[in-house]
Amino acid sequence: MTIRRALLAFAALTSPFAASLSAQTTNDPFPDPIGDDWAPLVVDYTEFATIPGVGGAAPRMTNVTDEPGTRRIFVNDMVGPITSMSYDGRTVTPYVNTDDPRWGFRVQSQGSERGLQSFAFHPQFGQQGAPGYGKFYTWVDVVDTAPPADFTPLGGGDTHDTVLLEWTARSAAAATYDGGPPRELMRLQQPYPNHNAGQLSFHPTAAPGSPDFGKLYVGVADGGSGGDPHNMAQNLGSIFGKILRIDPLASNSRNGKYGIPADNPFVSRSGALGEIYAYGVRNPQKFAWDPTNGNFFMSDIGQNTVEELTLVPRGANLGWNVWEGSYRYVGRDGVDMSNPRGDASVTFPVAEYAQPDSLLLGQSAAVGLAVYRANRVAAISNMVIWGDNPTGEVFATPADNLPSGGQASIRRVLFSDEGQAKTLLQLIQKDVPSATNADLRLGLGPEGAVFVLNKADGIVRRLGR
Repeated sequence: MTIRRALLAFAALTSPFAASLSAQTTNDPFPDPIGDDWAPLVVDYTEFATIPGVGGAAPRMTNVTDEPGTRRIFVNDMVGPITSMSYDGRTVTPYVNTDDPRWGFRVQSQGSERGLQSFAFHPQFGQQGAPGYGKFYTWVDVVDTAPPADFTPLGGGDTHDTVLLEWTARSAAAATYDGGPPRELMRLQQPYPNHNAGQLSFHPTAAPGSPDFGKLYVGVADGGSGGDPHNMAQNLGSIFGKILRIDPLASNSRNGKYGIPADNPFVSRSGALGEIYAYGVRNPQKFAWDPTNGNFFMSDIGQNTVEELTLVPRGANLGWNVWEGSYRYVGRDGVDMSNPRGDASVTFPVAEYAQPDSLLLGQSAAVGLAVYRANRVAAISNMVIWGDNPTGEVFATPADNLPSGGQASIRRVLFSDEGQAKTLLQLIQKDVPSATNADLRLGLGPEGAVFVLNKADGIVRRLGR
């Protein structure tokens, strides 16, 4: 980065006089390539396991979850199956097909964004006699829209429903799911076929007896189309464009099927939904906790200009659709750079990059993510690992002394392959030459291992040897 550009980028984030230094509206607030100031971090990787797809197609993998009680790692295919992997990756076993007609919830997986969005195992899944024994949860788009929805969108659209389901295995240790049909906890009517849901997760390091133990975090996108046309993300009376926090084993919700924790930030606010933990999100595909200090991070996919990584405090307003990253959102024209980070009530990103970046493929989407505190891969230790969905670019941002926006802190992470440093997409293209989109996802496994998923070749990769 030249000195002049560095000064302009700094001024754009910090100065009220930024409009005099650059154009007021732009679709590229960061004109230099991502990682331009740093040498890439090159890491080894292992092809940990291969997951079967449905009907000969590669599995559309989006989530990987460690279940320590039964010493298995689980991964999903958006079409419906959930598969288990042993801790050494040598045993791969189909666990449950959530699209099986006998369960009564046929998965709507048409297009690139709909399907089995996420899943999570209760922290007591493997503890016999505990209230959460045998229980896991799926967040899934379904075909059947006949049952009444608990939450409906503004504007009245109805393309499909997204449903939160609770499954109960009779034996947590069983190789395949041995329980009955799932229990429906929550149903959303979706106005558009995109921006439907997001991550589903329990805080993995919350100790038994702590306020966060057994609380389920649920990502809900803004409902789709483009630009949040019904302004739902900023509306505390709407479920869309939010991160929720619920107790799946309680029953004080409006429909009596789940609980709303008394310490949620908007429980007592008139007109606000008590389920909300944070709001103002666009498409929160991934969030993750720092196992060292409990920091809660989210990657949010931008509209036309800015992709972001954000530290999310309780009750935060993440800005969408007034802000896109650190800048005012002005629609298809891009962002307004005249007063960046100009609202003290908004929580702005710790790191961000621009969609037109020359490193990318003319399309981008911030995904990830994992906070890596282990030492197995020293190059990325104490980093937040996230990345770009289409290109398979993996990024690392410091987890300590967090930056205050912009892309200067972002380092590229490349894979060492036969003496060459490659992106995930380049690794995929070795076996699938026609692949043009990596559809990158990340997650943590046993001992803090970082797993890398994609939707093109069925291979689960682990960083490090």
